[in-house]
Amino acid sequence: MIHVTRAGRRLGYDLLQGKGPGVVFLHGFRSDRQGTKALDLQDWCSATGRAMLRFDLAGHGESGGAVEDFGIADWLDDARDAIDALAPGPQILVGSSLGGWLALLLARDRPDRWARLVTIAAAPDFTTRMQQAFTDDDHAALARRGFVTRPSDYGEDYVFSRVLFEQGAQSRVFAGPLHLPMPVRFLQGTADADVPMSDAVALIGHATGPDIRLTLVKDADHRFSGPGELAMIRAAVADVGGAA
Repeated sequence: MIHVTRAGRRLGYDLLQGKGPGVVFLHGFRSDRQGTKALDLQDWCSATGRAMLRFDLAGHGESGGAVEDFGIADWLDDARDAIDALAPGPQILVGSSLGGWLALLLARDRPDRWARLVTIAAAPDFTTRMQQAFTDDDHAALARRGFVTRPSDYGEDYVFSRVLFEQGAQSRVFAGPLHLPMPVRFLQGTADADVPMSDAVALIGHATGPDIRLTLVKDADHRFSGPGELAMIRAAVADVGGAA
């Protein structure tokens, strides 16, 4: 199915009807709603009768546009628009990598909208971390071509555009307070080559709230999609899901 946002972007989505609070899954950079974690969580929601929304951010999956044309603020608008239109009432936010960054921004800005929050290898402010490690060649490439590239373990090289860095600088999680009054579970692998374990430790140190927990999983990588890790995601959602 396709949802057209107020900005005119066309987002592919799937909506599973069921009891609440519903689950909203936010995928990672250059991933989509058909990823292993999203589908496994949908199977769990279907088996337990819980509602779930998963959708493709602009430039990803079945949604319109190219990834390079969008940034964090655009995808945050996508998320707000799609969730408000398709998933009314309290929701459990589940964000993976980039989706974790977006989930943190959503939770910070509208805390009363969300019943719970679960992140998987959350990558808040990853554009800032990238820029801090830029070489002179990277700075020159961004100025000359408008993008930089990085090798990917998942296929073609990743392309990171100027708009991504510009919007990332304006959407930083660590730039201000992060109060999360809802129950929160952060999941992070110790062998994650894309999001350092130190970022997860910094995140839980930065966040404030009455029920925030970080689980470090030894030897788990950024995919976090082995059978044991998928079970941990389901357990984290169930643990904080509350009564339907």
